[in-house]
Amino acid sequence: MKLSDYSAPADLLANRIILVTGAASGIGRTAARTFAAHGATVIILDKNVPGLESLYDEIGQDGSPEAAIYPMDLAGATLEDYNILEETLCKNFERLDGLLHNAAILGHLASISNADLKEWHQVMTVNFNAPLVLTRACLPLLKASTSASILFTSDSVGRQGKAYWGAYSISKFATEGLMQILADELEVNTSIRVNSLDPGPVRTQLRAMAYPGEDENKWPLPETIMASYLYLMGKDSLEVNGRALSAQ
Repeated sequence: MKLSDYSAPADLLANRIILVTGAASGIGRTAARTFAAHGATVIILDKNVPGLESLYDEIGQDGSPEAAIYPMDLAGATLEDYNILEETLCKNFERLDGLLHNAAILGHLASISNADLKEWHQVMTVNFNAPLVLTRACLPLLKASTSASILFTSDSVGRQGKAYWGAYSISKFATEGLMQILADELEVNTSIRVNSLDPGPVRTQLRAMAYPGEDENKWPLPETIMASYLYLMGKDSLEVNGRALSAQ
């Protein structure tokens, strides 16, 4: 079955609790609203507080379960910040049923020899280190679920290297490796499944930054790829683990 052909029942995610990073805009925002519309309580995380607040309002206006806001700047977060996040989540929620790692930054496209190493570090921090540390912080709550799903956002350049994509590409290669290791480690004695998903070309701000000269209208909106996200967060993908998947 192509993931894009999946048809999710309206109550697919009823009573599930899902954390979404990069939730203030783009795919993350659409995923959070979609999960909520299918019954989930979503915890929306982003550094853009006004974006989170407007998303919170939209979810409420949709009649979906009330969302929870967690403002956090992954580029500057310390280990103590992640400890506080873990404590806060454990205090307010008995478990986590899903974790969507969507937050990412592109950086400037350049050759390895001309890369800005300060920016390189920032891209690796947001795109790889943050998902790693955040996953560790969330593991106790994920293990408390009877069927938890961790989903890493990938990219075609994280599966096949491409000139000038530098830190962004390498951060996605590293993410694929992290996904495989976690999937293997958690397959035994937990109910957590771990996968990665390449959304493909979608009309987002990150895509516009990468390809400023193209006509963005030729690419689909994030709403059109949500079937894949629903499938991987819901009960129909319980046996899917350690897979590098594509939404299109």
